[in-house]
Amino acid sequence: MDDISVIHREEDAFAILIRDHLIHVDQPFSAGGMDAGPTPVEVFVAGLAACAAHYGRRYLASHGLPAQGLEAGARFTMSAAPPARIARIDLSVRPPVRLPEAQEAGFQAAVERCALHNTLLRPPRIEIDIGVAEQTL
Repeated sequence: MDDISVIHREEDAFAILIRDHLIHVDQPFSAGGMDAGPTPVEVFVAGLAACAAHYGRRYLASHGLPAQGLEAGARFTMSAAPPARIARIDLSVRPPVRLPEAQEAGFQAAVERCALHNTLLRPPRIEIDIGVAEQTL
């Protein structure tokens, strides 16, 4: 299991540490944040788009098709009813060139094999441990 750490910076801003990488997340000004980075929800959706692009690129490369210029995009809508959650995600993955008809279905299938897409289709069990702080009030 890979460890990811999230550390509070200030207000609604947090730093995410993943291996040797640092990602800053925050809330937009309109939601009371400082807009110092994307929201956690935006990072989640961006990860899904990046995962789909990764699987698409691997498909193209394995079939000797050009991958330079491959693009993926995502749009999402939050649910209007509680609980807070994403209600819809629309992904688009565009190969850099028009694929031969025989490759279109394979490309689609490869993109749909994205690990994050599969995780959303079959959600993992999530266990939350509320740790004990070292300091008391």
